[in-house]
Order: sequence, then structure tokens, then C-alpha cells
Amino acid sequence: MRWRLSLLLACTAPVAAAEAIKVCYNYGCQAQAEVIYSDEQLAQVRALLGSAQTAADERQKLSLVIGWLLGWAGQQTPISADRGGNWADDGVYGRMDCIDHSTTTTRLLRLLETRGWLRFHRVLEPEYRVRYLFQVHYSAQIEEVVPAGQASGELAEPARYVVDTWFRDNGRPAVVMTLQRWLAGDDENGEGKEEAAAAAAGESVSDSHGER
Repeated sequence: MRWRLSLLLACTAPVAAAEAIKVCYNYGCQAQAEVIYSDEQLAQVRALLGSAQTAADERQKLSLVIGWLLGWAGQQTPISADRGGNWADDGVYGRMDCIDHSTTTTRLLRLLETRGWLRFHRVLEPEYRVRYLFQVHYSAQIEEVVPAGQASGELAEPARYVVDTWFRDNGRPAVVMTLQRWLAGDDENGEGKEEAAAAAAGESVSDSHGER
């Protein structure tokens, strides 16, 4: 009887159908390639996000999920060559700058949101910051959803977070931090090391390439 019940549940459970999405690379989204995520991959994503119990838990799991999705995309496209920042893969085919990352990550977040797999956050347009006068850096952005019962004009604005995949190699978990910390220049280690190095060297970077 148990196997019959399991079979019935499997047949009635919603299926995560395969989906295609375009990823950007070679800086400034100059090149794009279509990636198809399989039913099995999407089911894995749905299961992990579905296990989130709080907004903080969902952000932690979202960091892993975005890494998975970009890693799987790297199996089908040149972005497997992408390395954290813009120095380690300078001139490499398939490299991604912050515009490529913020655009692609926002598309991935929209995919999750459209399927109803984000219960504690909603997806916003990419955010940017400017440091040392000439360095512009973009990132995907999400906002914590305030429960209906807590909605009040006296409450502070909903917390916003960046989902920044630029700092790490392809397939690694995304850096998720508060928008305030990110705007202040923090990276995954708490400070903008690569930005500071570029500023010390007196480098000027084109806005189309974002931060180096």
C-alpha cells in the first residue's frame, strides 16, 4: 500500500518543466547564449528553496541555487571560464563583467520568482554603486517580502539585498549581503579589495565594463 501511495503522490506532484534562459558574457552583454535547464535540475532547485523556513534561510539557499544555475550554464556555454572579478580571466573567451553577471543573475532570479519558488523575497531591477569616482559596479537585487499581517506605515522600508555573482568563480555560491553593506563597498570578505587595488594603481575603467 505504501508504494501505491508514493506512486500516487509522484504522479500528482507538480513537475518542474525544463526552461531556457539566455546568459551574457564577454563584457557588457556583448555575447549571449541560450541555456536549457533540465527537469531534474529545476526539481533540485525547487526542493532546496522549498525547504527554506525563513527569509534568512531562503537567502542562504538562494546563494547556493544561483551558483548551481550558473555552474550548469557553464556546462553548455563558455562562461565556465569566468573567474571572480575581472582580472583573473582578463581576455578569456566567456569572461563575465558585472554587467554580464547582474543581467544574467536577474534573469535567473526572475525565473525562480515566476515559478513561485521565492516565498520570502521579490526580485528588483539591478542596483549599482560608484566608488573612487570612476568605478561603477552592478549587481542583481532582491527585497524581503513583509508579511501581510506586519504591514504598517510605521515599519521601516523592507530590507534589500544584493545577489552578487561577480566576486567568485563560475558555479560558486553567490555573495548575498545587505544593500547598505554593498553600497559601502563590501565584497565577500568585507571590503572591496580589488577596487582598492585598482584605485591605488590609478586605473580608469569604462562604465561598459563595470568594476575591475
